[in-house]
Amino acid sequence: MQDTIHLSRCRRVGAAGARLVSGSWLRAVSRPWLRLEVLFLPLALVLLVVGWQALVWITGYPAFILPSPADVAAVGVRVIANGTLWNHMRVTLSEVGAGLVLGLLAASLLGYPLAKSRRLERLAAPYLVVSQSVPVVAIAPLLIIWFGSGRLSKVLVCALIVFFPLLVNIMVGIRSVEEELRELMRSLQASRWQTFRLLEVPSALPVLLGGLRIGVTLSVVGAVVGELVGADRGLGFLINQGRGLFDTPLVFVAIMALVAIAMVLYGAVMLLERRLLRWQG
Repeated sequence: MQDTIHLSRCRRVGAAGARLVSGSWLRAVSRPWLRLEVLFLPLALVLLVVGWQALVWITGYPAFILPSPADVAAVGVRVIANGTLWNHMRVTLSEVGAGLVLGLLAASLLGYPLAKSRRLERLAAPYLVVSQSVPVVAIAPLLIIWFGSGRLSKVLVCALIVFFPLLVNIMVGIRSVEEELRELMRSLQASRWQTFRLLEVPSALPVLLGGLRIGVTLSVVGAVVGELVGADRGLGFLINQGRGLFDTPLVFVAIMALVAIAMVLYGAVMLLERRLLRWQG
């Protein structure tokens, strides 16, 4: 009897200990790691600036070759105050957004039928491979000649550069649907629209959003490539202007603005992924 009572007490103590470890103690242990993750980015930026300034001091290069962080900050404050940076960023953002939407729409319209039909894929595959074998840098001048130096040519460059990665991810996502689930939808007499909306889209979302992460960064590259080839506005134009005037701090400011755009878009896709894939747990 006493052994039974002792055993039950041990079980209760063990269960309480397990709950304590998995609850408050586990959260307390994980909090320092979360603090380290939050502090890592500012610390890395501080180390980068310190190393950059040290390199300027050691090499002694003039500002038009390697400007100091103070020089870049001064130019950044100036172009932000007079609105120059925002005017060019707004143009680049509009090109990136329109090109990303156009590339995603084209990839979706073509990727779904290619994923459903192996024969259609075999017919289209050679043309898709040929279209990707030509660098976008080589196509950009032709698009500017055909469509002018306005925003349309930059949007088309963005769409071309994001089209193929999104197309491949859409095809892989649609084909990743298990055949047993398709048979279940057929047994429930689901229509094609219901199968697409309730089965294929949710199953393809993880892969599609993974491709969209790559697409948002590539769209920034596409916009800048188009602006570097020929434009009178945008961050690529600002880089060209700084290079022509030997204003290297201005080039650094434009590059940092591009990095900021890419990071914000990447973070937006991650937030969208977290919201849409909440059902996965």
